[in-house]
Amino acid sequence: MAMYLVRHGKAGSRHDWKGPDDERPLSKRGRRQADALVGLLADRGIVRVFSSPSVRCVHTVEPLADKLGLPVDLRPELGEGTAKDDVAGFVGGLLSTTAAVSSHGDMIPVILEVLAADHGLDLPDDYPCAKGSVWELADDGAGRMTGTYLAPPG
Repeated sequence: MAMYLVRHGKAGSRHDWKGPDDERPLSKRGRRQADALVGLLADRGIVRVFSSPSVRCVHTVEPLADKLGLPVDLRPELGEGTAKDDVAGFVGGLLSTTAAVSSHGDMIPVILEVLAADHGLDLPDDYPCAKGSVWELADDGAGRMTGTYLAPPG
């Protein structure tokens, strides 16, 4: 089992975007980050791809899903502002599969903290979560989780 927790790539400015925030797309840099995720994650044995329904999250993992021949499973539990209990229930159900999971800057820390509290993930006090970054999370074989931060590509 491994989980690749992806913060969506760089998107256009909330201030400048006139439509619904869930429809705000990736910027050019964000699209480059999404394309670079393919090279970073395509050979990691991913069998499922999940995303917040927000366009910027979906578009971040779409190139990877396309390369792997997998659908992107949209999950409201990964959306901005989701209740911690909803996220915890969803993430707990993923621990037996190898998946890429795309979400938002407010939700990545929630997911990491749930995994720390419930599954022994050891997190530094001030852990990074840049746009386009990935947390590689894996079972260490002794019932605890390890986490490795992968800086944003592209």
